[in-house]
Amino acid sequence: MRYNTLGRTGIKVSEICLGTMTWGSQNSVAEAHEQLDHAFEKGVNFIDTAELYPTTPLSPETYGNTERIIGEWLTKRGKREDVVLATKVAGPGRPYIRNGGPTTPEGIDQAIDASLKRLQTDYVDLYQIHWPNRGHYHFRNAWSYDPTKQDKVQVAGDLRAILDKLGDLVKVGKVRAIGLSNDTAWGTMKMIDMAERHDLPRVASIQNEYNLLYRAYDLDLSELSHHEDVGLLAYSPLAAGLLSGKYLDGARPTGSRLSINGDLGGRFTPHQEPAVAGYVQLAREHGLDPAQMAIAFCLTRPFMASVIIGATSMEQLKTNLGAADLTLSQDVVNGIRRLHRLYPMPI
Repeated sequence: MRYNTLGRTGIKVSEICLGTMTWGSQNSVAEAHEQLDHAFEKGVNFIDTAELYPTTPLSPETYGNTERIIGEWLTKRGKREDVVLATKVAGPGRPYIRNGGPTTPEGIDQAIDASLKRLQTDYVDLYQIHWPNRGHYHFRNAWSYDPTKQDKVQVAGDLRAILDKLGDLVKVGKVRAIGLSNDTAWGTMKMIDMAERHDLPRVASIQNEYNLLYRAYDLDLSELSHHEDVGLLAYSPLAAGLLSGKYLDGARPTGSRLSINGDLGGRFTPHQEPAVAGYVQLAREHGLDPAQMAIAFCLTRPFMASVIIGATSMEQLKTNLGAADLTLSQDVVNGIRRLHRLYPMPI
């Protein structure tokens, strides 16, 4: 396992991060703890969660359960200082989370205190804004994205108020570093500019979707990563399981995410089928596991701080972790380039 520095913080994170969004719904407490134990044995030191989790399905009844499961494991394991723990404050839209309102300084105070209690810790290493208050193009919104409707003064004031509050949390020791999620190049750069002008915490990372089917980060955000030392924490490197090939030809394995939520967060469309089939065929032509090839590709990207993997079984977890030991040949890389030109944005 290799390790990367999180932004300019000096915090070292494993290049593979253990995602947690199925714990408390698809996975039991015992299964989650087994995953944690195994991942840490293999060199993973980085856990990503959120107050919102678990997500399959999202519900007020399960809200916060994933953090509780992690908190139990942290207490049982001890050695909190050996774990890099990331969580997120939810944005607007969920009625059972602060009445569905936007992220505010007051809401952040409530959220961090509740997360710390559930996680049974005094601090988190990375605290992230799960999604911005303003509109954005993530969550399959690229086809209707229109920033011209945003109020410039309101958005700027909103970002400054959030950053001020995050600065307070860093000062009192509840948070070591801050990050964004599901954000844009402009939003990230604006936060960095405010931080540098007002001596506030600098954005260390951005957690956005990135996989063979969705590579928006290759463009302006990769430039930002290079010049501003903001690493990507890539979520959904398997496109919610599509890139494993298990959903090809209409298959819906029992207990899978597709069998539970119906469309994989909008990813399960006719457009993805030929692209997925191409990547799966490429992997098999070279004797590779399709899931490992997809994750290994993400690990090659120069802007990558860590790739967030998730699993509902130990077999899946072991396969995904094995990507860290896989080196893609030039023929495989060329094959990926060819397929990307054919299917640049199938989800």
